[in-house]
Amino acid sequence: MSAVIKSISYDQAEIIKAILDLHVPTRRIDCDPTYSKGNFYKNTGIESPKYKFDIEPIEEVVLGDSRNLPLISNSIDCMMFDPPFLATSGKSLKENNGSNKINKRFGVYPSEHELHRFYIDSLWEAHRVLKQGGILIFKCQDKVSGGKQYFSHCFIKEQAEKAGFYPKDLFILLAKSRIVADWQLRNQKNARKFHSYFWVLRNLTGKLIT
Repeated sequence: MSAVIKSISYDQAEIIKAILDLHVPTRRIDCDPTYSKGNFYKNTGIESPKYKFDIEPIEEVVLGDSRNLPLISNSIDCMMFDPPFLATSGKSLKENNGSNKINKRFGVYPSEHELHRFYIDSLWEAHRVLKQGGILIFKCQDKVSGGKQYFSHCFIKEQAEKAGFYPKDLFILLAKSRIVADWQLRNQKNARKFHSYFWVLRNLTGKLIT
């Protein structure tokens, strides 16, 4: 008997493989519009997608925006999406004193409104290019910013349903450690997030292509 696939793991490659086994008949990711350096695929046993896009492409990656992809409608079976999850315009982004390490390591948007607009537009574009029944794998993370909780995975579910997706599954990636700045340790007022999510979103509409 095969091992039971669990909804939690410390290994994101294990989660991605589980998603492909359970929900993607081709067992393949066709497109990644936020490919970056391709860490999802290198030395993981996960096949690199045919279409690799990024707003700052390197090596074999093609320039592309997840909100306006150079793909025809209803053309792919599975998309991986790992967008930025942070928003700030704080001066610490320009400082070189060890502050805001997470913001400097990952892409950021100037405001929560602009970040959420990016999510919404990208969801609708994914809906356009995916076949009926196609799967969007959406990695996301909740956060506390400016003393306010942002339950991003809830917002993404709500907007995905509006765009024509069914939230078919949800996996939780656990972290053994996190980057924490000194000021965050001194001023902690909420539990530190040691997990992120992989939404499995199924496209309910569009033309069925076999």
